[in-house]
Amino acid sequence: MSMSFERYMLDMVQPMRDELTRLGIEELRTPEDVEAKLSNTKGTALVVVNSVCGCAAGQCRPGVAHALQNDLTPDHLYTVFAGQDKEATAKAREYFAPYPPSSPSIALMKDGELVHFIERHQIENRSAADISADLISAFERFCR
Repeated sequence: MSMSFERYMLDMVQPMRDELTRLGIEELRTPEDVEAKLSNTKGTALVVVNSVCGCAAGQCRPGVAHALQNDLTPDHLYTVFAGQDKEATAKAREYFAPYPPSSPSIALMKDGELVHFIERHQIENRSAADISADLISAFERFCR
């Protein structure tokens, strides 16, 4: 019995997707999904660029989960999955200029404009608690 690589990867990353969707974060799986949500979003939107790497598992997703327990959170919550939903991720990254592609990463947008961005290098060398504190500070500043 053989399983295709694509099927294997879908099965392997599903728990990583579920960590965010269980929090109420909506997956954007296509460029059209990204365009529909990010081009006309009023208010604040958190966009998590998810990844299979260890820093996504150990710091990024737990940091986001903790930050979303704050009283003040973004109006909209989205995620794209780097390396899996490649076209959607590329489209989302267009909104994160001038930052280069980075995964995992976390963007906070307000009325369609990027206002706060956490790059991979700011994730992999920090704890989930540090990332949560960074996000909560950004929520307090921009989500009022």
